[in-house]
Amino acid sequence: MAPVQKTDPVTVSGLRKTFEGQLVLDGIDLSVRPGETVAVLGRSGTGKSVLLKLLVGLQRPDAGEIRICGQVLGNLKPAELNEVRKRVGFLFQQAALYDSLTVGGNVDFPLARHTQITGEARRDKVRQLLSDVGLESDLDKMPSEISGGMQKRVGLARALALDPEVLLLDEPTSGLDPLTAVEIEEQISGLKRRRNITAVVVTHDVRGARSFADRFILLHQGRILQAGSFDDLLHSGHPFVREFIGAG
Repeated sequence: MAPVQKTDPVTVSGLRKTFEGQLVLDGIDLSVRPGETVAVLGRSGTGKSVLLKLLVGLQRPDAGEIRICGQVLGNLKPAELNEVRKRVGFLFQQAALYDSLTVGGNVDFPLARHTQITGEARRDKVRQLLSDVGLESDLDKMPSEISGGMQKRVGLARALALDPEVLLLDEPTSGLDPLTAVEIEEQISGLKRRRNITAVVVTHDVRGARSFADRFILLHQGRILQAGSFDDLLHSGHPFVREFIGAG
């Protein structure tokens, strides 16, 4: 019997997306290996966040194939797509917490909706998730009572609630002061070590991403201009890559 071929958790081929006649993504090919963290870089408006929304099925591509955890998204019915989404944790750029729920209630929301865990076991799970991001003592606070950086950490805890195989993070340090941004980067690094999770992180913070990213891809004019380690980008001969890295 031939050995079973294990597919990468995230595979994208020939991905194209246009908005109002403007080509945003133009033939993107990308594979993310198990346990690998890939940082997606690029100027504003280059399709970084669009790529994440396509990966989680919030938007549909004009062409190309997206395969998440072995499932081709374009072939799935809505109920099947929802099952794949349970295997993907998503942190929105603005955390997107529910204002009417406490910090603990926000983290509990996916557990209540998608699992059979009840009672004290579920409460323990919520406390552990918040402890993992350093916020266990803020369980009963409302989102309006905590800082932007703390809200990002709550969003991260919620994204991890269903023990996802893939984590998608959209600008996790955007709008934060430098010290808080470093705290978030350290949280991502710690989670990567403890969980060996596969992640795609959209970020504008080139040098900060060095603390958690295994590989970088730089989007430019709808395409992947360069991919590789930070040193690969740093020593690139392409003028735009050198300019971008120097500005970051």
